[in-house]
This record gives sequence, structure tokens and C-alpha cells, in this order.
Amino acid sequence: MPQRDRDPQGRARNARPRDGLGRPLPYGSAGVERVDEDMVLAPDESLAEAQQMLDDGRPFHAHEVLEAAWKNAPVPQRALWKGLAQLAVGLTHLRRGNAAGAAALLRRARDHIQPYAQHPPHSVAVDQLTRYAADLADRIERDGADVLAPDELSPRLSTTTPTAR
Repeated sequence: MPQRDRDPQGRARNARPRDGLGRPLPYGSAGVERVDEDMVLAPDESLAEAQQMLDDGRPFHAHEVLEAAWKNAPVPQRALWKGLAQLAVGLTHLRRGNAAGAAALLRRARDHIQPYAQHPPHSVAVDQLTRYAADLADRIERDGADVLAPDELSPRLSTTTPTAR
């Protein structure tokens, strides 16, 4: 049985290289740069970094940034960050051609993000994101994933993040 990849502290890590959508590649392949699993950023920095990755068509990597924020968030905000990470995973599934998985994750994302509508922390665009996730899931189920343009797959995470370049 093969040994698991481990970091110097003995924690399990996956050292396999990955492609731009996070799919594992064979060991020794040239993959894309990975997000540090122990990344700790301020919330605004996490949103900006994840936004840039979404704008660059790298939702899997945006998910890793948002997942790190989720793990480091105060308990009352964890569901919000979980929802943001799920939104990025839904977009990852969509870009990988898994329409059913994308729709399911987008609906879960909506459900986790929506409770923050009255008092959105960190200027997260809660109302826009919940509508976006629900509308996109509906469109995927009704029309399929092939009708979506790439610019429709980069929602604004924050009311303070600039529009895509």
C-alpha cells in the first residue's frame, strides 16, 4: 500500500501536482502552482485573492483560498466561508463538465450564504451571490452547462471588489 504524502510535522498532504482545475496529475508532471494549505489571510485579502482566481478561470484554487478562510474564521462566520468555498467548488464542477454536481454545490452554497443577508460581514455580496448561485443552478438544470459563457463564471464576491479586467 502506498504511503500518504506528509509534511515535516507529519500531517497528511497531497503533494501530487494538479492541473488548472485541480485535477490530480501523475507525480513528476508539471502542474500549476498550489495554494498553501496553511494559508492565513485577513478576510478582505482572502476575498481579493479568491476573486482574482475566479477572474482567471481558476475556481478550484479560489476554493482553496476560501476553504482556508473558512478554517480560520470565527465560529459565527464559518457557514458563510463554507458557502463561498462551495460556490467555487460548484464553478469547478461546472468547468470540469459535471453539471449535476455544479448545480448541487451551487444550491448548497446559496443555503450557507443566505443567512448572512441582513448583516454581510466583510462586504460579502450576499444578496447578489445567493441570487447568482440559485439562478446559475436553475440555468444549468434547464439548459445545460454548455450554454454558459466564461464571463458568467466569475461572480463578484464582495461589494468592494472591482469588476473583472
